[in-house]
Amino acid sequence: MAVPTSAFSITLSVRMDNAPGVLGRMATEIGNIGGNIIGVNGFEAHGPTVTNEIIVYCRDEAHARKVVELTKGISGVQLIEAYDRTFKMHEGGKIEVISLAPVRDKDDLSMAYTPGVARICMAIHHRPELSFEYTIRKNTVAIVSDGTAVLGLGDIGPLGAMPVMEGKALLFKTFGGVDAFPICLDTKDPDEIIETVVRLAPTFGGVNLEDIAAPNCFYIEEELKKRVDIPIFHDDQHGTAVVTLAALVNSLKIVGKKMEDLYVVIAGVGAAGVACAKILMSAGVQNIVGCDRQGAIFDGRDNLNFAKEWFAKNSNSERKSGSISEVMSGADVFIGVSGPGLITASDVRRMAKDPIVFAMANPDPEIRPEEADGLPAVMATGRSDYPNQINNVLAFPGIFRGALDVGATDITEKMKVAAAKAIADSVDDDRLSPTFVVPSVFDRDVPYQVAQAVGEAALSEGICRAPVALYT
Repeated sequence: MAVPTSAFSITLSVRMDNAPGVLGRMATEIGNIGGNIIGVNGFEAHGPTVTNEIIVYCRDEAHARKVVELTKGISGVQLIEAYDRTFKMHEGGKIEVISLAPVRDKDDLSMAYTPGVARICMAIHHRPELSFEYTIRKNTVAIVSDGTAVLGLGDIGPLGAMPVMEGKALLFKTFGGVDAFPICLDTKDPDEIIETVVRLAPTFGGVNLEDIAAPNCFYIEEELKKRVDIPIFHDDQHGTAVVTLAALVNSLKIVGKKMEDLYVVIAGVGAAGVACAKILMSAGVQNIVGCDRQGAIFDGRDNLNFAKEWFAKNSNSERKSGSISEVMSGADVFIGVSGPGLITASDVRRMAKDPIVFAMANPDPEIRPEEADGLPAVMATGRSDYPNQINNVLAFPGIFRGALDVGATDITEKMKVAAAKAIADSVDDDRLSPTFVVPSVFDRDVPYQVAQAVGEAALSEGICRAPVALYT
């Protein structure tokens, strides 16, 4: 059964009789049906009643409604209002535009706008590279999605995708100091998406592609890399792959295995699965088998799109076939980027000694840690309520921070591997354990360690713009 979580938390505004035991009775009754009271705003009782706000974690929406209905019937308690804290957080959106230049008087106005702004416009007209220094391009990323592959929600369209893209912008700013803006496009045509982004490119310093279904995402990314001179990064592919590699590097220290000796099974051969395979291969893993809904992927199997064709030709040299359960036998590592409840404890039991299980499907993993029955030597998920959260936020803010800081025109494999190493190295040997193989997403030093590593890698590859000087 799912545990109560902040994602389904509610606030109950109540008026209670100022009498002994009322608050305690309410807490007991909510607890009896599985609600977890995690906050009671401070109050001081005066008169016959007291008004208070109580925060309750619930399991899901149905459970939240049950808690609300229960509260209405508790003796001595009057429910004034109940609201969903997650929906409340999203009211009016999660980001806003703020001004950086003061406009206090006519002198400020004449520099920020007319007539002074004309000087900036003409300088950029004559020297376009100045746009990266004297406009928002210096620190702004477009988050582009068509809403076809959102979280674990699938194709919910551009409007449904907006809260996720806003959330991404929030994380860019919070963890990397990068300004980002969500752009959800009302088209599924990959060529229309490409053309739109090409036309938007003069406004931004980089583009983060997000939640675009495979195989279109591969085509869109590759074409944009050819057509624009700013970094293009599909986070569902490469962000996931970077953090997965970082987690695996540290997990291998615990189990005492080497990359070149691993047998890895990847469940889900979409954007994230293909990128994980590529980065693991670059790190030395030689034996990878991927599985989709039809089972193991091998060269010559039917129903393969062009991305899966690549996967088939570059993995599973033994041409293993069968279900995910069958090919997991003897595996050292399971990487899940597919959907909930895909594997069982029995599957994990048939893996090699000291198995590593990364069940990263969101919001519900391929197998929950409690269902894995303590079998994995290292267990990770994509969720924040379990240890070892493999979360892209450890990667993308720092990757773009580093790329923007050095004026990179691309994000290369070398930069991604550098990011993974920086994330892995941020967990020192004294803290490394089976429940701590990746740093906390709230470790604010990590994005800047990643940025430094990424920037150094970009400079070493010679893919950065020359420093901009106004007067030459």
